[in-house]
Amino acid sequence: MEYISTRNNKKTFEFKDVFIKGLADDGGLFIPQSLHKVDINNLRGLEYNDLAKKIIYPFIGDFMTEADLNKIIDKSYSVFRKKNVVDLIKVGDRSVLELFHGPTLAFKDVAMQLLGNFYEYYLNNENQKINIVVATSGDTGAAAIDAIKGKKNVNIFVLHPHNRVSSVQRKLMTTGKDQNVFNIAINGNFDDCQNLVKSMFADKNFSNEINMSGVNSINWARIIAQSVYYFYSYFLIEDKDEPINFSVPTGNFGDVYAGYLAKKMGLPINKLVVATNQNDILHRAISKGSYEVEKVTETISPSMDIQIASNFERLIYDLNDCDDAKTINAMKDIREKGKYIIDQERLNKINTS
Repeated sequence: MEYISTRNNKKTFEFKDVFIKGLADDGGLFIPQSLHKVDINNLRGLEYNDLAKKIIYPFIGDFMTEADLNKIIDKSYSVFRKKNVVDLIKVGDRSVLELFHGPTLAFKDVAMQLLGNFYEYYLNNENQKINIVVATSGDTGAAAIDAIKGKKNVNIFVLHPHNRVSSVQRKLMTTGKDQNVFNIAINGNFDDCQNLVKSMFADKNFSNEINMSGVNSINWARIIAQSVYYFYSYFLIEDKDEPINFSVPTGNFGDVYAGYLAKKMGLPINKLVVATNQNDILHRAISKGSYEVEKVTETISPSMDIQIASNFERLIYDLNDCDDAKTINAMKDIREKGKYIIDQERLNKINTS
């Protein structure tokens, strides 16, 4: 499978480039040049690890053999408290997917444990060292540190907003003793941390000199890893007489985008409902057609205290009929004007709610 950037769909990349770089050199986000459809009949009844192997392998090309991927998936998910990684419980007439059974109690463990072992595999085969730089509102930093700590030839630098993460998140990020972990508190909010990371990636001399990599939700490897539990939970509750919707608490638009990816691959999801807190830019964008940046409001759910949702660019690319020039202009409007008007008719066609 080959990949392109949302801001340049002429140049192609391999999965190795996509995984290590995280962010394209032009500032865009990596996406597959073309997306394969799955035969869901061949996926029903599989345990979580086996399902993950089937879904993830087509995306990684020649990065590793299928046998190596199988070993890494089994190793990554052996640290979870549930045999099948996640758990689905009933609350009234609703089904709730529990994604907190990993080592740091965050849904991000599902992808991050896999990424940590991807880095280890890559570095065992390459004579180089990688410096991971990541912005976090709390959960990502803790999950990334747990996945990377103690590994050879890789350092991780985590930027979090000072006094804007929970005490549990702060302790998970700052109390470890591993020599390859560095945590930095930033005076500001998550968007300020994210902007610092983006500026480091944009400085090509700097990012290339330190061999910089990123594990924020923009990393495509995280998206494909998270798409697996949409398939898994769908098969647990599949009902031919009732359409299935997913309501997803959303900050940076990565988790719900993984559901959108699953839907594009052929999973018969009816609707993806974007759930927000007071920082409701995505709700306003989808319901009113105006993606308009406002001041970040501090809430009791800091992982959702975000205005500029990084992964939304991937959806903007689709909304503009995969036109990279229009996507560049859209992102320019957001950056310079703080506002972008969405084509509601096109949005309705791709069936995102």
